Amino acid sequence: MSFSGVFPYLVSPVDTCGTVLTGVLSDLVEHLVGAGVHGLAPLGSTGEFAYLLREQRYQVVETVLAANRGRVPVVAGVASTTIADAVAQTERLVEMGVHGILAILEAYFPINDEGVEAYFTAIATAAKGRSVVLYTNPQFQRSDLTLPVIERLSKVDNILYIKDASTNTGRLLSIIERTKGRMEVFAASAHIPACVMLIGGVGWMAGPACIVPQQSLALYQAAKAGDWARAMELQRPLWRVNEIFAKYSIAACIKAALDLQGFKVGDPLPPQRPLNEAARAEVADVLKSVGAL
Repeated sequence: MSFSGVFPYLVSPVDTCGTVLTGVLSDLVEHLVGAGVHGLAPLGSTGEFAYLLREQRYQVVETVLAANRGRVPVVAGVASTTIADAVAQTERLVEMGVHGILAILEAYFPINDEGVEAYFTAIATAAKGRSVVLYTNPQFQRSDLTLPVIERLSKVDNILYIKDASTNTGRLLSIIERTKGRMEVFAASAHIPACVMLIGGVGWMAGPACIVPQQSLALYQAAKAGDWARAMELQRPLWRVNEIFAKYSIAACIKAALDLQGFKVGDPLPPQRPLNEAARAEVADVLKSVGAL
């Protein structure tokens, strides 16, 4: 199954007792699929994977799969500090019926290139033919995917995509050139999606698409059609969404934005803190400015 287009990183709604709020998550899935998104990505950064218990992660994915009813691809996150645990997570998600794996490396101690390569290769093997999306975010990770490692991993049959959340769009062009069509690139919220599409990207895989799905789709469609003037006309106001996320915690911002839009997804998981009223007002102003509230 090939992936392209707009894939929102879903939030993980959890109440103060640790219960996954399956009803509101199902409503969000229905809203996004109804808006026309091309896929769904639970357990990304916006999904607060690092703050969830193992069974909470699985319940989030089960809920998304049930609500989606096979309409669009579901690419679920796998993240761990060990290969054994990452493989176990991948095997469980494959059994549940996900269409792809978003592979994330958590590291306390720095890992050398050989260890990084072994980690992602093991996930690809455990995915049993499902497509794997590499996820790299050097702002938060102790061990990053270097260009030589990315080039070698692009030769693994089912490692077909990468989402690089650095702020270096030139690095994305290097990845595209080095992997020579073996690996496709998704834009992150740290990039300007229109520019990533211009250099050869295939879509946008990011949290903001949760709160601006229609605007994200319009941007993607303009870029896909090669209407770059229209794409940039749409891109410029949308960049305000990224600016507000850079100012505050991304999970807190997106959950506050969804709450303002009527989705009672709750607060970010502790010890993260919810936005105060002044910050919520800023988020509301941004949503209004792009027609999302």
